[in-house]
Amino acid sequence: MKYLLIMNVNPSVLEALSEEERNAIGSGHEEFMRTIRESGEMISTNALADPSNSVVVRSRGGEQVVTDGPFAESKEFLGGYYLIDCETKERAIELAGMIPDAKIEGLGIEVRPVMFFAGSEM
Repeated sequence: MKYLLIMNVNPSVLEALSEEERNAIGSGHEEFMRTIRESGEMISTNALADPSNSVVVRSRGGEQVVTDGPFAESKEFLGGYYLIDCETKERAIELAGMIPDAKIEGLGIEVRPVMFFAGSEM
């Protein structure tokens, strides 16, 4: 089963960390990627730019409208994800717990099953 491990970022939490703690997050992600590559569970991963660099395209009154950012009032945002393929939801939760962000109060990893994956049978 495929799962998306979604990293929820809170900038104020990250800003409060020491440089050493931020570096530990980076090296922790390197170790996590190595672990899931070696186990064959990694499909892909991507880190996303700050939401200030994004726009949202919506329909309003039959017209397409482009607005700044994904959630203007939100403090948290999607910082990146890992797309994995593992045997069980329990294993996906175990892997999510290995991501360094999951060990920092105020950050979190959402574990969401993938319902459709291009190029695979349903």
